[in-house]
Amino acid sequence: MNFRRGWVCLFLFTLTSINYADRVALSVAAKPISAEFHLSPVEMGYLLSSFLWFYVFCLIPVGLLVDRYGGKVVNGCGITLWSAATVLTGFAPNWLFMLGTRIAMGVGESTSWPASNRIIREWFPASERGFANAIFGAGSAAGPAIGAIGISWIVATWGWRQGFIAAGSIGFIWVALWYFLFDKPERVSWLTPTERDKILAERDGESTVHLAEQPSSSLWYLLRLRSVWGLFLTQGCEVYGGYMLLTWLPTYLQQAKGLSVMNAGMLTAVPFGAASIIAVGLGKLSDRVLTKEAVHAGSRRTTLAIMLAGVSAILAVPFIDQLWVIILLLAGVRSLGLAGSALNFALVTDLVRNRSDIGKVTSITVIGGNSFGLVAPIVTGYIVALTGNFDRAFIVAGILPLIGAVATLVMTKKPIVPERALV
Repeated sequence: MNFRRGWVCLFLFTLTSINYADRVALSVAAKPISAEFHLSPVEMGYLLSSFLWFYVFCLIPVGLLVDRYGGKVVNGCGITLWSAATVLTGFAPNWLFMLGTRIAMGVGESTSWPASNRIIREWFPASERGFANAIFGAGSAAGPAIGAIGISWIVATWGWRQGFIAAGSIGFIWVALWYFLFDKPERVSWLTPTERDKILAERDGESTVHLAEQPSSSLWYLLRLRSVWGLFLTQGCEVYGGYMLLTWLPTYLQQAKGLSVMNAGMLTAVPFGAASIIAVGLGKLSDRVLTKEAVHAGSRRTTLAIMLAGVSAILAVPFIDQLWVIILLLAGVRSLGLAGSALNFALVTDLVRNRSDIGKVTSITVIGGNSFGLVAPIVTGYIVALTGNFDRAFIVAGILPLIGAVATLVMTKKPIVPERALV
């Protein structure tokens, strides 16, 4: 990969890092917030999932906006909204106000995956998309890792409100750099002519050039395709466990293992920090192993299924007593899950023949992930309230990846061709 395309990866990596650092702010501050507002585990579960409520409903409109206006504008507007909402959370006078700011944050965050996957399609050839998606996705682990440590320290030192203000403020710096430095490869001034020609020649693949400029397909057409629903289900089954850990792991470590807020934050950072590094390596390895011929033969989905099967190792957590073994296991699980998610989004760009359909198909895939992710904190809250422990929550999170592995193998075999190409 040319280092100039590496700058695009850096932008996308920092985008998701800030995104997920904002999300983890509530997780690491859950105990003092629940104490101040007198929230039960069930009420806390709803609050933890609240940013996903409108996030999910906004994904399809955002996909349409991405296909119309491109990734630069949509991503910039989104991060501005979610950063402002995160800062305002620090000023919440009550639980309902916080619920409103979390919902607003979700609306802003709904832009990042559809817009960024369109950017990856515009900037990277198929042979580099596994790596590019892995770097982009690694931010979803690096953000919680950095946030778990940094925000935990701020919360322990100055209080939970300052944690939200700090997390949200960083986004405004990012968006300023984004508007000044980033654009499509056809427009940026910092690309060499040779590099620009390479990107434009290879980004749509050798076999799909004649379809790349077809008119955009309708949403209803795409929703009738088996491969689209396979991407949806696969993403949902992987993301459920990731959101369970993102929202409840600090509380689990405090409640089940007796750790302080700061120590729980430090250990929460370990699985996510390890995943941010290992998943990138797995993405790079997949690009080396998955040649063009292997991708066309369906090896990407086979590799994805193997990774999802590995994620099911989270089933073992209730049967392990040693804390260090649990943390090590969760690091492996998150690494495989993150790499699997990156491969699923790379599979989106493999299957979609028309570049104008990338935003919509990516949005549908993200809806799959986040519809499952939306219920993960709530289901976990009910399980903890009813059983008094997290054991059954880990079992649910371990069964779903096995279902996702089957879904990707049997449901995503056919390419997603443009609607106009069929008439």
